[in-house]
Order: sequence, then structure tokens, then C-alpha cells
Amino acid sequence: MAYLDHIRAAHADPEALEQTYRAALQCGDRTTFISAIEEAYAATPDNVLFGAWHYRLADEPTVPQRRAIPWLTAIVLAAINGLIFWWLSADQYVVAVDGQEHLPLLLIIWAPISAAFVLTLLMFGGARSPRRALLLGLAILALGVYPVWAHTLIGAHTTEQHYLEQMAPTMALLAWATVGLFVLHHHTDAANRFAFLIKSLEIFIMAGLFAIAGILFTGMTAGLFEALGIALPDVVMRLLMLGGAGLIPVLAVTVLYDATVAPAAQSFSDGLSKVIATLMRVLLPLTLGVLIVYLGFIPFRFWEPFQNRDVLIIYNAMLFAVIALLVGATPIQPAMLSPALSAWLRRGLIAVALLAVVISLYALAAIVYRTWEGGVTLNRLTIIGWNVINIGILALLLMRQRRADDHAWAQAMHAAFGAGMPIYVAWALFVVLALPWIFR
Repeated sequence: MAYLDHIRAAHADPEALEQTYRAALQCGDRTTFISAIEEAYAATPDNVLFGAWHYRLADEPTVPQRRAIPWLTAIVLAAINGLIFWWLSADQYVVAVDGQEHLPLLLIIWAPISAAFVLTLLMFGGARSPRRALLLGLAILALGVYPVWAHTLIGAHTTEQHYLEQMAPTMALLAWATVGLFVLHHHTDAANRFAFLIKSLEIFIMAGLFAIAGILFTGMTAGLFEALGIALPDVVMRLLMLGGAGLIPVLAVTVLYDATVAPAAQSFSDGLSKVIATLMRVLLPLTLGVLIVYLGFIPFRFWEPFQNRDVLIIYNAMLFAVIALLVGATPIQPAMLSPALSAWLRRGLIAVALLAVVISLYALAAIVYRTWEGGVTLNRLTIIGWNVINIGILALLLMRQRRADDHAWAQAMHAAFGAGMPIYVAWALFVVLALPWIFR
């Protein structure tokens, strides 16, 4: 439902606006409705009805709903995923280049396999749509297998190695996008897209916590047996480490995502969500300080990224980290912030985005120079593409912030990040599908 259109049409009809709100509650789209109200109120602040709803929703307490977590389904799916990880971690499952072992097969296909199990979990957890889940699962599995064959098309062995090394993060991105296509079906507005980004960030952090716990458990288990003079065989250690790693994607989604409601209707006001939002906002001024200091050092080491490819890789990783920080620090419900905090948070986000654009343009100039000097390589083409996309997203964010007022600035941030999601997916698909043919 296009709530903004319904809200504008009911600008003088309290009954119609109330019915729209109730319909949003039934569909699990309360957050989307709030975002639409805020946008309508920002555009017409003199409208008394919109103003009343603005203050009503800002002060309305959110009643937590009990969620039925499908633990049995989740544990079975996680266990199967873990066993597949353990099986594929055997020494014989490697990808070879020029007859030499180069990468474990699991490093390339773990994310597509996990995405298929997550789709199954969401389907049984309340999202339904078995046909859509099946098609998307088959599609991501096919994409995961494609590089295992396609790398043989590349003529130069070094380029072939670089392509395979890029597949681990790229396939993880495409696996995440596949799950996004499933949960965002019928919920493609900016509020739901941004909510999916925030919830994804929470799930990634939860997965990291699970990984730390798994490492501690594995170390403790190995230590206990070692104290008895027993060395655990490799097959057992792989089961503990890599089999345990296979549990994490399914369990992290199980704990944090409610498949029965839209992304915008997920819980964001308590628990890990609140901790992550606070942490990201604390990191914002620290990041701003680091970027300012770094800019001051650039004139003294200006040619370093032009001569050192490793520096360019660091720049590219930094840009992704900054965008993740901006996403995590942006409020999903700005009405919950005080006016002063909202104003300072907006200034901090704009400042970090602006400095990141300056540094990224400097890095882009360096990679373009290296390409002009040494020719187009697979790595250079890939990095140029990611840099251009990230700079474009940040530039769009800054442009929309210039046009947005104090009431609609957060919604403008949501829209900018939401617009970048399909571009990320398009470039990732290009990297996976097209580069082996371009560099034959």
C-alpha cells in the first residue's frame, strides 16, 4: 500500500486517516505509516491533522508483542547447514588454478548455501511463499556454483586467482541480496529497504558474537582433551570449527528476525538494536575526528596510494565501513530522538559523508591513474566500480540532505541508502558473471 498517497488524500478526513493507520497495523507496516506521516507533515506543517498524528505517534508507547520463534525448524536447518560446511571443508574440496590448489571450495559457496537455508527458515517461520523461496534458493545456488566453472575461462593464471579471491565477499553480498528480495517482496518502499539494512547489520553483529562464542567453545573443548593427553583428530576439529560456523547464519536470523511481519515492523527499540544504534552514534564523532586528521596527513604522503595497491584496498574497505557506520547511526524512527540530538546527529552524518567523499575521490583518482599507467586489470576494474557506486550513494545522500528540512532528513537518508541497494546487486552480478568473459 502507498501510504503517503492515502495520507495526502485524507489530509482533511480524520476517519479515513484512522482507517489507513489500522490497515497499516494489520499488515505490520506501522513504521512505514509513521515515515509517511512524517513526510506528509514535513511537506505541510500547517496541516492540523498531520500535526496531531505526528505528536500522537511520537508519544504512543510501543507494546512489545510476543514472538513465536520456530526453534525446532531453526535447529534442524542450522544443523544441516553445519554438516554441509563440515563435509565441504575436507581437503579434497578445493578450487585449483593451473593444477595447483588455490582456495577452499567452501570459501566461495558458503554464503549461497546459507542463504538457501535462511530462505527455508523464513518460509517456515511465517513468510510463506514457498515457490518464491524455492526459485530464489535455486538461483543463488546456481550463482554460487558458476565461479567454480567460470574461472577456467580466464586466460592469465594471476587474473584467475584474483577473480576467485573476489568471489568470497561478492557471493556473500549476493546471498544477502537474495534474502532481501524475498523479505522485501510487496515491501519495496524506502522505509522497508532501510529497515532491512538495519536489521541486516544487527544480524551480522550477532553472527560475530556467535563466532566469538564458538571460538571460545572450540578452544575450551580442545584444551580439556589436551589436558588428558588426547589430541582431537582433524575431522573432529573441522566439525567443531567449520560445522559450528554453519550454525551461525541460520541461528542469527532466527534470533533477530520475525518472518511474520515486514522489515519496517521489526523490533528496533530494545535489546541489541538499541545497543548497536548507540554504539554507531558514539563512533560517529570518533570517525569524524579520524577522517579530519587523516586528511591533514594526505599532502605529506600524497603519492602513496598512486604507488601502493594495498593502500587502495584499504581505502575501498574504509569506504564500505563508513557507509555501514552511516546506516547504523541513522535513526529508523527519528521521532524518538530529541530535537537537539536529531540536529547534531544529522550534522555528524553529513560531515562524515562529506569527508568520506573527499577521501574516496582521492582514492579513485589514484586507481584511475594506476589503470592509465598499467592498463585495465580485473582487480582495478572491480575497485573502480565499487568506488564509483559508493561515491554516488554518498553524493546522493548529501544532495538529498541539502533539500530536506529538519522533519524529513532521516527519511531522505533512508531513501538514499535504499536507492543504492539495487546498484550494489547489479555490480556484484556483473563482477561474477561478466568478468570471466571480459578477461578470457
